[in-house]
Amino acid sequence: MNWNTLFFVILPYVALFIAIIVTIYRGIYRPFSISSLSSQLLERRRLFWGSIPFHWGIIIILTGHLVALLVPRSIVLWNAHPLRLYLLELTGVGLGLWALIGLLVLSWRRMTVDRIRVISTPMDFVVLALLLISVVTGLITATYYRWGSYWFTGIFTPYIWGILTFRPDAAPLAPLPFTIKLHVFNFYLLTLAFAFSRLVHIITWPVGYLIRPWQIVIANRGLPVLNEEEASQ
Repeated sequence: MNWNTLFFVILPYVALFIAIIVTIYRGIYRPFSISSLSSQLLERRRLFWGSIPFHWGIIIILTGHLVALLVPRSIVLWNAHPLRLYLLELTGVGLGLWALIGLLVLSWRRMTVDRIRVISTPMDFVVLALLLISVVTGLITATYYRWGSYWFTGIFTPYIWGILTFRPDAAPLAPLPFTIKLHVFNFYLLTLAFAFSRLVHIITWPVGYLIRPWQIVIANRGLPVLNEEEASQ
């Protein structure tokens, strides 16, 4: 067994298995631990300037990765024209920089705002570090190993489908530069940390929202306000 087999064949299944088991355990036995633990009430201004660029940048980038995985032919056809290829590459770099700026603001906020730092857990800082590595290595890859939107469909799309269909093959990744390998390895570490962090609410909150019972909200606008003596009766 070599390092490529360990990191890109065995680790993906270990990380995914642990993430699924821990998520199910938290959902059944520790449901109140599944929360984003929003700190908006403690500090808003820096949260806004960090959260918006980071979330939108990451969401759009991940959507592009998903399109390349599900319909790689569409990416190949789009990149057939050089102008469209340049546009896609520049858009990816721009979104990566946008997400990086937001992530730096969020990291600075969590480390410098006393009220935020007090409620932070070690896992919060671990996740921030892993996200920083992911975004930085992605930007380095897009800058120094250009046309990733083109070669992704020829290398990573077959590799990921091999993982998903239980026919893993790390051979296509063996000759890749260290930065690209680190980007992939770090993704699996994020998957492993996912279920142990507040990020787990991303997949559990929508499910709970869909199956929760209806809530009846009654407005009290216009109703008389009771004093303490009336309220106690």
